[in-house]
Amino acid sequence: MKNIKSIFVLLALSFIAITSCKKVEKDLNENINPIGSLSIPQNQQSIKLTPSNALATQQFKWTAASAEDGGLILYEVAFDKEGGDFSKPVYKVVSDGAGIQAQVTISHKDLTKVAALCGINSSSTGNVKWTVIASKASNRKPGQESRILQLERPAGFAEVPADLYLTGSATETGDDISKAIKMKKLEEGIFEVYTTLKPGTYQLVDKATTSGRKFYTEGSLIKEGTTSITVTGAAKVYYLKYDFNVATVVDAVEVQSLGLYMSAYGNEIGQLSYTSNGVWQSGNIPVVFYQFSWGRDERYKFAMHTSAGIRYLGSSNVNNVSPVGQGASYFYLNAVTNDQWNNTYKFNPSADNKSVKVVANLNASGPYTHTVTTQ
Repeated sequence: MKNIKSIFVLLALSFIAITSCKKVEKDLNENINPIGSLSIPQNQQSIKLTPSNALATQQFKWTAASAEDGGLILYEVAFDKEGGDFSKPVYKVVSDGAGIQAQVTISHKDLTKVAALCGINSSSTGNVKWTVIASKASNRKPGQESRILQLERPAGFAEVPADLYLTGSATETGDDISKAIKMKKLEEGIFEVYTTLKPGTYQLVDKATTSGRKFYTEGSLIKEGTTSITVTGAAKVYYLKYDFNVATVVDAVEVQSLGLYMSAYGNEIGQLSYTSNGVWQSGNIPVVFYQFSWGRDERYKFAMHTSAGIRYLGSSNVNNVSPVGQGASYFYLNAVTNDQWNNTYKFNPSADNKSVKVVANLNASGPYTHTVTTQ
């Protein structure tokens, strides 16, 4: 009898354990109350875009929606053409806080992309429409209100190239695009190159392949397209600088010579000759340190003669030390002033009353730099 009672107790406990482990299911409530209203920017507000300014932004704000069950709601700002209905927005941006906050700060660079997607050309003004889409799980609900935003695009490209190359019969590497000359990227959308151009044609491309975007210049403007740039006359070394943020040729000058400038003499003591790929090198240049009452002076930098005047390349340090034991950065070349003494390098003491060979490297393979070898 005692055994039978024990069996009944075990069965009862098992039943309780099984029923207590049964999952309690509850329907997910995805219902969202509508977004109240849009607050910033105002309807028909005009914005003059300045995408080249990394700090330029526009804030968007709205009244938060609410979920019936009090759960989390995520937001996106959606943009469309003026006549669009947001069924297929041209651009969307998740709100601040990974989509939680009822606001978002959008850069002028991204708004320039929006303008381009809505058919607003560079140097033009047009309207785009925006609203806010709230979502909870699979339920997405566009705001009941939308607003018009007037965007003024500057001259420039909504999508600036990540890289830039020169290719064509007028370049040092010819028509083989796989050998295109890479330009040095100074910052987003801004590139420069030191190179020879000879009679022929060339293009600017964003990839060293046939699938890349193609650009050309027309006067001081940069345009996208397959048109080539024509070069006539004798082959010359040039310095070229382009700013795609404002679609402008910043600089295009002939580089006539590169001299080794010794400060104490206030003059160039030797010349470097251009070879190719942004590299200049010298023959043997005699070096004699200048004798002052306090000692012998060994300071130098470089003087680049261009069709627009003399430009100087030197050290980032205003007052420099001996190169002995210094790292590679000591020899980096930077644009400097024409000051006779500042931003100079110093020759190795072994160069006094000897000759040196100098190589200056101004291509995109790394930092601009130079080497000095005592002969």
